[in-house]
Amino acid sequence: MYKNFIVFFTAFFLLVNFSVLANLADTLEKIKPAIVGVGIHTPTGRPQNVIQGSGFVIGNGHYVITNHHVLPKELDEEKLQVMAVFIGSGKSAKVRLAEIIDVDDYHDLAILKISGQALPTIKLASDSFQREGSYVGFTGFPIGSILGLYPVTHRGIISAITPMIVPVADARQISVKMLKRMRDPYMVYQLDATAYPGNSGSAMYNIDNGEVIGIINKVFVQETKEAVIEHPSGISYAIPVKYLRALLTKNKISY
Repeated sequence: MYKNFIVFFTAFFLLVNFSVLANLADTLEKIKPAIVGVGIHTPTGRPQNVIQGSGFVIGNGHYVITNHHVLPKELDEEKLQVMAVFIGSGKSAKVRLAEIIDVDDYHDLAILKISGQALPTIKLASDSFQREGSYVGFTGFPIGSILGLYPVTHRGIISAITPMIVPVADARQISVKMLKRMRDPYMVYQLDATAYPGNSGSAMYNIDNGEVIGIINKVFVQETKEAVIEHPSGISYAIPVKYLRALLTKNKISY
């Protein structure tokens, strides 16, 4: 009886896992063209292209969403540096000039507008929080463009919907930035999948339909959430799409 239960449970687990992977493969084929790199283009430099994070295209095909902290802090005019979005795949990445339309520093979001022809887009999910335990995927550039423009996909589940701020035991661990955020903390997604710094700005999407649920945030949220941990964990976080929608509405951008 016990052995039969184990066999049944194992078969059921494999069937569910196979179904999830099959859905992800179909969804990835659909959304991958809308995934881009965000960084700096230096015509006279070596390397010419440096990816600082990831992004995704929405709306009319000219708007790119990413994290605010991904944007370059300054550009070297003497070297003709420009902020850019990188599209395509492999070693033949194409450069699109980008301008900042608006940023939301509090939620670490940014809207960029790119030049040239419209790109494939990805849809946004509703403002409702996705259920804990839901399978999600995210696609971006965890190691930049060292080997070329090759998007990488991770999958996992939503482990928790948790406040941005975690209370600290010692007041000396509280920074000025943390104090400001403790006044009005907001909820973020916590994932069991490991993201890397280059994943910042990646779309976190529903595996079944590819709709964006949140924006991966490797650095900004993690530093706040894990300030009391001596050795930060592999936990990843994502900013819920409802905050992005508010920024888009403010700028009258259709999505």
